[in-house]
Amino acid sequence: MIQFQNESITVFQSALFQTTCTVALTKDLVIVVDPNWLPHEIEEIKEHVARVKGDRDVYLLFTHGDFDHIIGYHAFPDAKVIGSKGLQEHPEKAQKLELIQQFYNEYYIEPPYEVGFPEVDCVIHKDGQQLVLGETTLTFYLAQGHTHDGLFTLVEPLGLWVAGDYLSDFELPFIYYSAKAYEATLRKSEQILLNHKVSVLVPGHGQTTSEQAEIKRRIQLSQDYLGRLIAAVVDEDVERQRALEIEMPFPSNFTKECHKDNVEIVRKEYVGSKGV
Repeated sequence: MIQFQNESITVFQSALFQTTCTVALTKDLVIVVDPNWLPHEIEEIKEHVARVKGDRDVYLLFTHGDFDHIIGYHAFPDAKVIGSKGLQEHPEKAQKLELIQQFYNEYYIEPPYEVGFPEVDCVIHKDGQQLVLGETTLTFYLAQGHTHDGLFTLVEPLGLWVAGDYLSDFELPFIYYSAKAYEATLRKSEQILLNHKVSVLVPGHGQTTSEQAEIKRRIQLSQDYLGRLIAAVVDEDVERQRALEIEMPFPSNFTKECHKDNVEIVRKEYVGSKGV
């Protein structure tokens, strides 16, 4: 379904995990971000792109390599692919493809197109790297923490910030790679807000916002959660850790595992080093 729309930006939201796909239209190109999940949802995205693209080139942007974000890769076979160097050199490509196939099998879904890992044409390897196409400028920042291969993208002149799996309105940080890197990414988010004119923020899961105060609230929400999580783990306070687990919306076996992973990574980075 369409969650947000203005004259240049359309944000689709899947029924699964409130996962978003952004389609941004400029004078020069169409950008499709993380097309997902279900075949009929991706078909809706494809039909929209076909209606609006005209003679523009289509660019497929992947915010990171989690399987739910790359599942629609082959729905746009002629698109140029943008991704981080971490995505290009992802060490677990086969595992991600297995997760996609497992998802299809579990729900008796016939894959509508080939299952594949994105082959990156435009490789982003540093903060501030830009891709300029006519009057459109894409500015990229590496966003590690949730994963090792995350990417923030700013699209000008639209004032669009595509954040990947950060800055959700409801989802607390899921740390699959590094808590320290996640904290650094949140600090980077503050600088992005200072240095760029952001009018629309789209997270990988949850609601789009056009409010500066709301973007700041989301940054602070994640910083507050991480600060309290790190303190609880360092203090070996099981009760506070349990309270943080309960804060996660939509409690499930999935969120329980995510909390467990968060605690283990924080313990490794902030406690394990003390004993060295």
